[in-house]
Amino acid sequence: MTAPTKLPHSTSGPAGSDSEGVLGEPLHSPVVAWFDEHARDLPWRRPEAGAWGVMVSEFMLQQTPVSRVLPVYEQWLARWPRPADLAGEAPGEAVRAWGRLGYPRRALRLHGAAVAITERHGGDVPSDHAQLLALPGIGEYTAAAVASFAHGQRHAVLDTNVRRVFARAVTGVQYPPNATTAAERRLARALLPQDERTAARWAAASMELGALVCTAKNESCHRCPIASQCAWRQAGKPEHDGPPRRGQTYAGTDRQVRGKLLAVLREAHGPVPQADLDRVWHEPVQRARALDGLVADGLVEPLPGGLYRLPLT
Repeated sequence: MTAPTKLPHSTSGPAGSDSEGVLGEPLHSPVVAWFDEHARDLPWRRPEAGAWGVMVSEFMLQQTPVSRVLPVYEQWLARWPRPADLAGEAPGEAVRAWGRLGYPRRALRLHGAAVAITERHGGDVPSDHAQLLALPGIGEYTAAAVASFAHGQRHAVLDTNVRRVFARAVTGVQYPPNATTAAERRLARALLPQDERTAARWAAASMELGALVCTAKNESCHRCPIASQCAWRQAGKPEHDGPPRRGQTYAGTDRQVRGKLLAVLREAHGPVPQADLDRVWHEPVQRARALDGLVADGLVEPLPGGLYRLPLT
């Protein structure tokens, strides 16, 4: 049996240092080969998707499964095939088209990014990582993902699936911390292949491995290309003993109420009176709190006379 991969004494060297990539060498080939054979055919992975298609998918896929994203993604790209097309519409139209994907502030952020791309970069999604990171609504993960998946660059792309694969295969624990840590970032850099093309492929492959095989529950170790090297498996798959993992409760929460209120506004062709919103939730205090939150987040625009609409500016 192959010994589990060992962490180096330090993984905090600068990007591109000789120590980077060495740790992950036994993992790269089997994971990338597995990906070549088993990767899902997703529209944002096709060459015609371009950088804009990749960016749209990354916004939509945050905390949302692929099955729910696919139809909305296709409709979105058909309507707004370039950032300038979206930038030319009111932000409320982005919220409307977002439908029931959840976390609708992502729609406003994507609209804001489209406006900035149009104004600063002539309507083309930039390839430079720093320029991507400077766009509104773009954080560390999304900038790295777009640079890697759309432009084939060498960046550590750390989503929940990747973090879980690294936690198990290298660190030997069942789950990563609730929030990404500096140690995880150092580990991701240490695992990153030196070759740019291989690094981009590794980023996509390790993410797909976490999505399809090294899942949060009912993991399929018998299908894993690096099962023999997995530190967690070799340790007997010990149960998680860290802080409780955050659940994804929805029923009865303010998030559910916000969704119901937004649904009314999305389906309306004009401003909506308060009475129409009051009908969707029985508890007035929670309903008012949810509506106030939507207004504060810029997702709903209040008008004189107790009317509400999706934002126009």
